[in-house]
Amino acid sequence: MPGDLVFLGRRASVQFGGDRGLWLRVMSVCDKPTYHGWVWLTGYVIDRATGEATGRREVFVQLAGLHVELLARGSRTRRPDVSRGTVNRRV
Repeated sequence: MPGDLVFLGRRASVQFGGDRGLWLRVMSVCDKPTYHGWVWLTGYVIDRATGEATGRREVFVQLAGLHVELLARGSRTRRPDVSRGTVNRRV
């Protein structure tokens, strides 16, 4: 999961409901035990307009609520178009 771009909305945690959702480039996943289905993520908030990192965050979210942006094979380093507003969920 490190390196993934995920959208955090209300399904991930109530703190990201409404217009408070954000894109996060995951840098690490904490391996300490938490509540079932929840995880601590550390990453960089990605600006929707520019695709650039704007700040570092540590968040506590539900795994089932994460929307992971799927990138073309071998293109992990390309800057994603986060302005589209649609993402695919990893299966």
